[in-house]
Amino acid sequence: MSKDFYSILSVPRDAKPPQIKRRFIELARERHPDRFQGEDKIRAEEEFQSITEAFNVLMDPLQRRQHDIDLTMPSRTGGKHDPGQLARVYLNRGIRAYKSENLAEAADNFERATRAEPRNYQAWHHLALACSREERWLSKAQQAIERACELRPGHAPYFKLAGKIFAMSKMTARAKEYYNQALKSGGVDPAIHKALKALGQGVPGGTASGRASEPGQKGDKPSRFKKVW
Repeated sequence: MSKDFYSILSVPRDAKPPQIKRRFIELARERHPDRFQGEDKIRAEEEFQSITEAFNVLMDPLQRRQHDIDLTMPSRTGGKHDPGQLARVYLNRGIRAYKSENLAEAADNFERATRAEPRNYQAWHHLALACSREERWLSKAQQAIERACELRPGHAPYFKLAGKIFAMSKMTARAKEYYNQALKSGGVDPAIHKALKALGQGVPGGTASGRASEPGQKGDKPSRFKKVW
């Protein structure tokens, strides 16, 4: 069963933000770990974390709405959550965040969706898409798109994105492999042929021209990602 953040803060479910904030401040002062020692301090640290988590959730409209849903779900499902429904909630949140260019929030929600429903290939695909927008997240993007391809074999758009992500990661052999699988599954695609040429496949001498743009470079990003949504 989900934590009841209203009970943790001892506020009613229709409490307004100012009331929630006042109660949080009261509890934070009472249970701050610095006021305790020994085992009491450890217990106070746990309680302080709980009231802080409750405050953060209830002060965020989207998280609070989902929390309200979570609290009512057990009565409708015999005490069990519907993984598919939960994954869809996180997917929708992630898509909204992605469209607003809030990539960190988008990636976080997509990852939550994969945890809620590990075999949801759309969640893995969206996670890969969001993570591919930040160079420091490319490793996670690789893992996510590989999982999406495993869960939905033969789906050309996923292979195409995998090729792009591995090209961005300078993993040329893997990029070529996925691009070629995309062509095999989806047929002729000028964008993939261009990407393969940039990677050196089919180019005289076996090297990519410096004038060719690799998939994932700045000029290629907006239109390629926009189509997915």
